[in-house]
Amino acid sequence: MANTTFSGPVISKNGFQTTGPGATIALTANTTLTVADHAGRILLTQDADGIFTLPSIITTADAAVAGPQDYNNKNNVGATFYFYVDLTATDVQIVTDGTDKFTGAAMIGSSGGTISSFFPGASNDVLSMNGTTTGGIVGSVVQVTALESAQYLVHNTLLLGSGSLATPFSDT
Repeated sequence: MANTTFSGPVISKNGFQTTGPGATIALTANTTLTVADHAGRILLTQDADGIFTLPSIITTADAAVAGPQDYNNKNNVGATFYFYVDLTATDVQIVTDGTDKFTGAAMIGSSGGTISSFFPGASNDVLSMNGTTTGGIVGSVVQVTALESAQYLVHNTLLLGSGSLATPFSDT
């Protein structure tokens, strides 16, 4: 089935099922993500030191002739990227374009039972995982959503680490 665009809300009384070979994508090298190829899918981080670059957030992309119902509209607010750490991170980075920043929080839990929440600073545009202090062992999950102009929301995050926990957020 081809891509379908709706201009109003879609309601399902019995749920949606995302299945098939396109539901997960293995990220095996540095990757610049796109909404068309990566949003809404489970992204398996299979590069221990990969850099995964989120697309620039576009909030004002209505065509002069068609407006928000135009299927070519590039507005990507609401696009969500689900990262699953499938290979323990040594220096995995999820980065923005430098203009967009992170908001929200990251929870990191250690094998010793310590759990800490970390909040990005106003200028933070990098989320790093090293498998220990900033999380990133197999099973870690990070969900990032284009929230509004220049703001990526980090939510439903669960990063597992060990040692003295440290913030995964920084500036480029």
